[in-house]
Amino acid sequence: MKMKKYNAASIAEAMKQIRADLGDDAVILNSKVVVIKKFFGLVKNKSYEVVAGYDRIEKKPMIPSLPDIPSFTTNDKEQPYILSQPMIQPEKPAPAKAPQANSSLPENLVKEIADLKAIMQSMQRMSTQSQYPDELLPFVDFLKQQELGEELITVICDELFIHYNNNGNIITWDEMQTIAKDFLRKELYALPISGLSYEKKYINVLGPTGVGKTTTIAKMAARSVLEKKKKIGFITTDTYRIAAIEQLKTYAALLQAPVEVVYNAEDYAAAIKKLSHLDLIFIDTAGRNYREAKYVDDLKALINFNEQAESYLVLALTAKQKDLESIIEQFKDLIIEKFIFTKLDETNSIGTMFNLMIKYNKGLAYYTNGQEVPEDIEQPSSDSLLELFFKENLDERSS
Repeated sequence: MKMKKYNAASIAEAMKQIRADLGDDAVILNSKVVVIKKFFGLVKNKSYEVVAGYDRIEKKPMIPSLPDIPSFTTNDKEQPYILSQPMIQPEKPAPAKAPQANSSLPENLVKEIADLKAIMQSMQRMSTQSQYPDELLPFVDFLKQQELGEELITVICDELFIHYNNNGNIITWDEMQTIAKDFLRKELYALPISGLSYEKKYINVLGPTGVGKTTTIAKMAARSVLEKKKKIGFITTDTYRIAAIEQLKTYAALLQAPVEVVYNAEDYAAAIKKLSHLDLIFIDTAGRNYREAKYVDDLKALINFNEQAESYLVLALTAKQKDLESIIEQFKDLIIEKFIFTKLDETNSIGTMFNLMIKYNKGLAYYTNGQEVPEDIEQPSSDSLLELFFKENLDERSS
């Protein structure tokens, strides 16, 4: 990694230098305020020291150089000199061995086996679903369009088929919808579906890049002030993006709430102490690629996940479910109270929301459906989620 130190009068000026020098993919590794005292300490100049880095990996083709082959002359004809040992002997692939039960397979092979298994299971489910009567197939297609999990669809279809047979091969769309709702309601019954508890002081908001954490925090904070009359403050650890800090400061100014920017664990402890008189402290964390464990470890080293804090994982409904599952798995050692799903207004299917809640046994605090603060955020119930799931179909039926 190429690293370079920059000194500037402001963070914004340092970022300009970094972009011009290292490009947009540069990463801030460290930053601190430097105070230079002059004239016996009477005059102080403050500047910012920022260390940035960037990986530039250039792969050059490895071309083996062959030694010159000597030759000798016999009968006025040049003949090649034959060495007793070949200079380069191509490697022969070792015969394939059947993997033993206790052997560790290569990671790529394990992945291929898992993908093949998933494909076979999917084909088996499709074959099973194709055996349902034609009257059920449009509803099955609707569940698939909503991207509900195949396992959940199979169970719902079995319930529909039983009802279909018990009622003389007659079933209406409303009956199918009622059966599906009843099943999903039972699956969601034990999960906490509500907003902030207002029982803990620190609200950790976690999530990958681009999911809208800062805007979501502003919406939650505004509700706390306007509806619950709470005194709030903000802490941000997202020092990688200057725009994120300025955005949070803008929301904080509107709510007349203090903001503390922290760069390390010492800053975090100082900020907690400074804001200790408030009812709620919303902590905006840096958006990183949390499919990589090292970023989760960095987060755990910086923020307190204790009994006074509750943590929410923000996920975008526009992302692939497999990617979201990878992120959730990285946070499995932390106590995540509930999910928050964003960008519902940017997708036509919300089955992923149900799949993840049921698979990971996690409740839902909020979902967001726009950029307006504080309007575009909803605190759902299980019934409102089910109505939302079937809303598109209900609109079509009523038209």
